[in-house]
Amino acid sequence: MSNPQIPQELPRRYLLTGGHIYSPVDPFATSMMVVDGHIVWIGSDAGAHVHQDSVDDIVDLHDCLVTPAFVDAHVHATATGLGLVGLDLSDAHSAELLLTLLREHCTALPRTAVIWGHGWDDTDWMVGPPTRRQIDEASDGRIVYLSRVDVHSGLVSSELLRRCSGIESAQGFHDSGHLRMAAHLQARAVAFDALDPSQRGQAQQAALLEAARHGIASIHEMAGPGISSAQDLQSLLALGMADSHPEVIGYWGALHDIELARELGAIGCAGDLFVDGSLGSHTACLRTPYADQPDSTGVSYLSPEQVGDHIVECTNANLQAGFHVIGDQAMDIVCAGITRAGSIVGPAALRRAGHRLEHTEMVDGDHLRLLADMNVTASMQPAFDAAWGGRDGMYARRLGMERASTLNPFAEVVAAGVPLAFGSDAPVTALRPWEAVRAAAFHRTPEHRISTRASFLAHTRGGRRAARQEGSEPGVLREGTPATFAIWRSGDLVVSAPDDRVASWSTDPRSGTPGLPDLLADAPAPGCLLTVRAGKVIHHADHPTRGAA
Repeated sequence: MSNPQIPQELPRRYLLTGGHIYSPVDPFATSMMVVDGHIVWIGSDAGAHVHQDSVDDIVDLHDCLVTPAFVDAHVHATATGLGLVGLDLSDAHSAELLLTLLREHCTALPRTAVIWGHGWDDTDWMVGPPTRRQIDEASDGRIVYLSRVDVHSGLVSSELLRRCSGIESAQGFHDSGHLRMAAHLQARAVAFDALDPSQRGQAQQAALLEAARHGIASIHEMAGPGISSAQDLQSLLALGMADSHPEVIGYWGALHDIELARELGAIGCAGDLFVDGSLGSHTACLRTPYADQPDSTGVSYLSPEQVGDHIVECTNANLQAGFHVIGDQAMDIVCAGITRAGSIVGPAALRRAGHRLEHTEMVDGDHLRLLADMNVTASMQPAFDAAWGGRDGMYARRLGMERASTLNPFAEVVAAGVPLAFGSDAPVTALRPWEAVRAAAFHRTPEHRISTRASFLAHTRGGRRAARQEGSEPGVLREGTPATFAIWRSGDLVVSAPDDRVASWSTDPRSGTPGLPDLLADAPAPGCLLTVRAGKVIHHADHPTRGAA
C-alpha cells in the first residue's frame, strides 16, 4: 500500500479523499474538504465529486486514517528537548553505566556547556546512584544536572552545588549530590538558569518538532519556579505562536502568583504546583507508609488552607488553578482545599472555573465524587502504568501489590463523570500519544481499562476541554472547526471495548462507531504522515525538519 502524495504546502482549498475520516458527523466518512484552514465538508467519496471543481488540489489518502490531532495535556518542553538533543540516561542500568555515558557525552561538548541529562532509574540497580565526586571526575568538573526518570530527584556536580547559595540547609539536601525535595528544585532552577540561550532554544525547537512528528498539535506546558523559569515559558509561548509549530498552552505553577501568570500569558496559575512528590523518589504523600520504606509516608508541601486559598484567588481572577498530586494523602489535602474554596466562592463559581489536577494517581470514590461535582479535570498519564505498573513494577515495590493495583483508575474516573485529559509528562515518558491510548485501553489492572475510543477522546478533545477551549467543539473533525488534524498510516480499524462484557474487537459496520487502529499487544503504533494545525502543516513525513528555525 503506497503512501499518499501530499504537497509540502497545502493549498487554500483542497479535498482529502479515499481514506477514513474519524468524525462524529459520519462514522463511515472517507473524504474531507478544507477551505482557508477550516473544515467545510465531511462525507463520502461519492459526495466529494460535487466539490472537485471548486478546489485547488485533491489528495488521494490511499486508505489512510485522518483524525483530530492529539493534545498532550502535560509537558515540560525544554527539559524534553534537552533529553532529545542532550544526555539520555534511560538506558543507564547501573551507576557505572551512567558515569560512562556522562563521560562520553562530555567529550563532545565545550567546557562552558551545562551538562543536562535525564532518565536514570535506580529501582533495579545493585548499588546506589553515583556520588557528586564521581560525577565531577566523569565530567571534568563541569556544571552537571541529571534528573531521575520521575524528575523528583537528581544528581548534581560540585560545581552546580557551589552555585546554589544556602542549599545545604534545604530540605532533601545530601552531601553525596543526590538531592530531593526543596534542594532538588533549587539545584534544578540554578542549572536551568545556567543554560545558554541557544541551548535552551535548540531544546525547545526539538521538543516541538518531536510533538508534531507524533501527531500532536497542542501541548500544555507545565512551567513554574524550580521546574523551569518565567523566561523559559515566555520564549516557548512565543515559539508556539508560529504556525509552523504546535500550539503551546502555558501554565505557571506557583502559589498565589496570579499577576506573574497573567504577565507571562499563562491561562492558569496551575500545573506542577506541588502538593507532594513522586512514588519513585519516595516523596508522594501517603496515608500509610511505603512498603519498601516503612518509616516514611512521603512529604506534603501544601496545607488544605493553602490549596483552598489559592483556588479562591484563581477563581476570582478567572484563571485555572491546579496542583501536582499523586499520593492518597495528598489527594485528601487537595479535596479538603477544594471544599474550603467552595465554601468561600460557592460551588457554581468553582464549576465554571474548570480547575484541574495533574496525575491524580491514587484516588478513591469520595475524591472522584467531589472532582465530578466541582468540574475538576483529572489530567493523567497512561504511560505511567505501562512503565511502572504490574506485579514486578515500581508501583508494586513502593506500595505492595494490593495498593499498587488501585493506581490510575481510568474506568472509575470516567464512570464518576470526572473530565479526563491525557498527557505524557514528557520527559518523564515520551511524546507518544498512541502508546498512551494503548496503555489506558490495556491497563495492567483490567478493571481500570477504558475503551480505545474513550482513551483517544481524552488525548484529543479532553485536552482541549482541560484548557477551557470549548468553542466550536474543538478536538473533533466537524464542519466549521479549524482544520487541526493528523494523517496516519495504520492497519485495520476496529471498535474496542475495555473488557469482555461486550465484544472486545469488532469491525461490524452496524455498530455505527468510527474505527480506530488496532492497538492490541505489540501491534505497531500508527505512523504519522502529516500533522496540520489550523490549516498549516507542522509535520510532513517527507520533510522531517519542517518547523525548525
